[in-house]
Amino acid sequence: MPGKEIIGTLNNVLEIDLSSKTFSRVLISDSLRRMYLGGKGLGLKLLYDRLKPGIDPLGEDNLVIIMTGVLTGTQAPCSGRFHAVFKSPLTGIVGSSSCGGSFGRQLKSNGWDGLILKGKSKEPVLIQIHDETVEFMDATDLWGKDILETQTALGLKKSESLTIGSAGENLVRFANVAAGFRYLGRGGLGAVMGSKNLKAVVALKGQYKVVPFFKDKFDTLKTKANTYINRNTMSLLMRQFGTAANANPIIKNNMLPVNNFTYGNHPKAAQITGEAIKENHDTRNHTCKPCSIFCGHKGTFNGKQTNVPEYEALALLGASLGVFDPNDISRFNEICNQKGLDTISAGGTLAWVMEATHKGLVETDLEFGSPKNIVQALNNIAHLEGFGREMAMGSRALSDKFGGKAFAIQVKGLEMAGYDPRGAYGQGLGYAVANRGACHLSSFPVGFENLLNFLAPDTIRAKPEFVLFLENLYSAVNSLDICQFTGYGLTLETLLTRMTPHFVLRFLMQNLPVLAIALVDVSLYPDFFSAACGIDLSSKEFLKAGERIHILERLMNTNEGIRKADDTLPDRLLLEPQKDDPKKRVVPLAPMLNKYYKLRGYNKDGIPNQRLVKKLGI
Repeated sequence: MPGKEIIGTLNNVLEIDLSSKTFSRVLISDSLRRMYLGGKGLGLKLLYDRLKPGIDPLGEDNLVIIMTGVLTGTQAPCSGRFHAVFKSPLTGIVGSSSCGGSFGRQLKSNGWDGLILKGKSKEPVLIQIHDETVEFMDATDLWGKDILETQTALGLKKSESLTIGSAGENLVRFANVAAGFRYLGRGGLGAVMGSKNLKAVVALKGQYKVVPFFKDKFDTLKTKANTYINRNTMSLLMRQFGTAANANPIIKNNMLPVNNFTYGNHPKAAQITGEAIKENHDTRNHTCKPCSIFCGHKGTFNGKQTNVPEYEALALLGASLGVFDPNDISRFNEICNQKGLDTISAGGTLAWVMEATHKGLVETDLEFGSPKNIVQALNNIAHLEGFGREMAMGSRALSDKFGGKAFAIQVKGLEMAGYDPRGAYGQGLGYAVANRGACHLSSFPVGFENLLNFLAPDTIRAKPEFVLFLENLYSAVNSLDICQFTGYGLTLETLLTRMTPHFVLRFLMQNLPVLAIALVDVSLYPDFFSAACGIDLSSKEFLKAGERIHILERLMNTNEGIRKADDTLPDRLLLEPQKDDPKKRVVPLAPMLNKYYKLRGYNKDGIPNQRLVKKLGI
């Protein structure tokens, strides 16, 4: 069959009803495309219009919405991404997860910008998509297989899949979904698929090729973007060391979550840096397509080639458990990948259990610094065996039942990533107000505070302004869909920023944040959007779309009962300094939160005011 071209975007979403085994087409208007862009934003809008507050996340009424962006399927750098939105069984609020790999590109090659999955199959089912055909196939023989076994059985040479493992089948609240060797990790999407008896979604190679609306302009932008990325220091560090490039500066700033965020450093911490792993484990690039950063790596661990653990796995399945041998951490990481467990929530939950065991709240054989029982614990979680049935609920549920809330390192039910905010106050605010819970990627101010040294880490000055700006920016970036890591190159390598001395940028950001933010050039992103789909969009409109997307997600959460009391941090981070911190710092959250609310247009309970909602057209 001759190939067909998608000029810009077809604006077609495939809606699949698992209960009735039927499917239909949902059309996306240009006005919705302009307002919500695609990816996360458009997914949230579709979810908002269809999902009633208060439904059971593991019930038949929950939805899974998979959305691509206008850049998906093009050759824009780092555009091999897609987004999932749903109601999270771990948090009880909106869940969202971004993923790399080729599934989004393959889905779009079939002429679909996204999927809406609703209802529940009576028996295990596999969905296969090929152009305008959807097949519902019996997955009984696949049920019980782990992710690698399932992928092998499917034979994925000419197809791409979303697959759950044992954890998803058993409704572990932080079960993930595999897309090749990448993962929709956070919030328990795997459990939602499992609750629908949906083992996998397979997209065969389709007949469509994505062609930018303004191809010449697009090619010029692509060349410029790659030039910026290829000369950016942070991009080059990730190319060389992967996300483990973050480990060294985090260790130097005493922000490593050692022994469940009790300490900020450790004598063995250097073993989990990107530099040490590259030297000792024969690493090489293994990344998404098309990519210019190449943050994904493979290496040799335990005598075999496998994915190098991301920084978050090194921190949460390593340092936070008191384990620093990369071979041990790789083994834990592989178990999570095979069984379908989010590495951050798995590590955060195990760390709570280790401390609760030490304090006599629960009885287990887990202890800080000992790797010997961790593999068994992860398997127990995935299969709901023994105390694994309790651990499968996550650290918030554990602390609600057994006590120890002060050291359950989570926000809104989502376990915290590997950056201790007592060493970066803006990151503390970012965790507290992030819509999906303790998410480091919602705003990632630690990048400015510690990795780039633009903002003084242990002051509250300028932090509310930058958290708000970065939330808007990343909400829009995740709706294109393009990798957030492009933010370093595409904003910091523009002419004005590149020519301004670092000390001047630091002064402006720290002391005149509104002016500094106004000078940030984000124009490459809306220019890519316009060139790809033919809809004109200015930088101001791009950031306004990001604000609209963020506020919509917040509104969905407040409709589920989220209030100011939920925008907080565990007591450990608010009241207890790290045991090895000579400055004895804790996160001064209250003044930052109050200013953030005022800047955002939230009332005293943290609810977006109606004037703001109306202004944004939600």
